[in-house]
Amino acid sequence: MTEQDIERGRKNAIISYLTIIGVIIAFYLNKEDDKKSDFASFHIRQSLGLWLTFWALGYPIGSFDNWMISIGFYVFFAVLFIYGFTGALGRKAQEVPLVGAFYQKLFKNLDN
Repeated sequence: MTEQDIERGRKNAIISYLTIIGVIIAFYLNKEDDKKSDFASFHIRQSLGLWLTFWALGYPIGSFDNWMISIGFYVFFAVLFIYGFTGALGRKAQEVPLVGAFYQKLFKNLDN
């Protein structure tokens, strides 16, 4: 990724971490651009994977009715979201720990 690509896609990368709606908005904004940003696509894949995993695991985790498990779950995802968000702010394309590589493989066809 070039510096020009990073600067062009930085706004969309940041938007993608805000909410699941932010992922959808960033995806379409990146798709609209005459030159799609690989940097934005990278962070859109990361944040989409995080949000989908958060929502898929949130309901089963919540059914445990144990505050320690719920707090651990929220802290775990907060750390991952903050890691990804600060990467987007800092113009870095580094994968989220533990699951980032999986998300990149899973959503590799997303930006076609």
